[in-house]
Amino acid sequence: MLIVVVTMFVVLFAFLAGGMWIGWTLAVTGTILLALFRDIPLDKLVAQYAWNILTTQELLALPLFILMGEILFRTRLSQSLFNGLAPWAALLPGRLLHVNVIGCSIFAAISGSSAATTQVVGRISIAELTKRGYSKDVAVGSLAGSGTLGFLIPPSNIMIIYGVLGDVSVAKLFTAGFIPGFLLAACFMAWIMIHTALEPSLVPESERRMRIASAAEYLQSIKELGPAVFLILCVLGSMYGGLATPSEAAGVGVLGALIVARLQGEMTWPALKAIGIGAVQTCAMIALIVLGASILGSAAAFLSIPSAVAEFVTSLQLSPVMLIVALIVFYLILGCFLDGFSMIVMTLPVVMPIIKTAGFDVIWFGIFLVLVVEMAQITPPVGFNLFVIQGLTDDGLGYVARVTLPYLIIMILFTIVIALVPDIALWLPRYLAS
Repeated sequence: MLIVVVTMFVVLFAFLAGGMWIGWTLAVTGTILLALFRDIPLDKLVAQYAWNILTTQELLALPLFILMGEILFRTRLSQSLFNGLAPWAALLPGRLLHVNVIGCSIFAAISGSSAATTQVVGRISIAELTKRGYSKDVAVGSLAGSGTLGFLIPPSNIMIIYGVLGDVSVAKLFTAGFIPGFLLAACFMAWIMIHTALEPSLVPESERRMRIASAAEYLQSIKELGPAVFLILCVLGSMYGGLATPSEAAGVGVLGALIVARLQGEMTWPALKAIGIGAVQTCAMIALIVLGASILGSAAAFLSIPSAVAEFVTSLQLSPVMLIVALIVFYLILGCFLDGFSMIVMTLPVVMPIIKTAGFDVIWFGIFLVLVVEMAQITPPVGFNLFVIQGLTDDGLGYVARVTLPYLIIMILFTIVIALVPDIALWLPRYLAS
């Protein structure tokens, strides 16, 4: 078994170091392991795995949510969100800095993507906040932290991947993400209030006093928020209203996004072409990663690697708390080198048996895993949200990582709380099931 495990890691890291795509690396590593240590017909087996994983019903929602995000990226939704949230955020300590958190929370309930959430909200908010005199450090940091909510607040692309690979109900995962997602957003907002109270200079002097807008301004803001509310009703309303499955709700969301884009006059032929190319490229990349992970995971199962690792970890007699701390540290280190999708698909075949052996709930672990993947999104040098914001602001990666650090610390503490009080994630699925 030691030879098998060593061979797997040597082959895996050799291909990664050689610059091979992560999807191909996973698939080739699994195939080589089976060829070396098992006498089975690989051509038929790999073809069967490819067909089974890529035709999974739950996976159908993923390309639809990606297409929806591509459509919304080319609309004026970001401007509408900022205009609609500004009068309400002005009532809170920290004023318009809360637009990042609230806007990301709203868009997260539409798109299912962390990068899309960061990009759409940040397109307008960073420029508007700095133009009005707000601290750029807090504006950039809060956007990077809040953008990760795209993975936690349902619908979530990462939850779909975890559900498919871990054979876990995607609908229950979506339900479990609600309370932790909005609680984490509340933690970010609480930090903004504390930070701006300790350092009033972060907010321009002209906006430090609470401003109550006129009735006409509030009515106009509600009108500006109309497209976002409409899309949330399309996706989450159809799903939790019992009208659609998660896959069907994604289709309803695409239709809603097309309606919004058409009403805003953004549906030109060049835009449609860009939307189609962008969606196909992203879907192809994720499909290759999922396929490669399935092949490697199945190869590991054939060779009994997960059970052997689970037995080894069990023999260490770690307490549940120590196991969770070890996993947090493990994923934080891994997040310095891999993106969220790659982290999940590479580690799930080995980690899932350990979690089940330790007696943890698989729905709870899905939320825990999403949280640690969110941390990876803002962990240098490969934090994807950091790259997105770098592209929006032209600031150095080190600067973006530094101003995001408080939000990373909040996420680490929040993950520990979720581990100590799992009912934060599990209460709502249990309540709805009963």
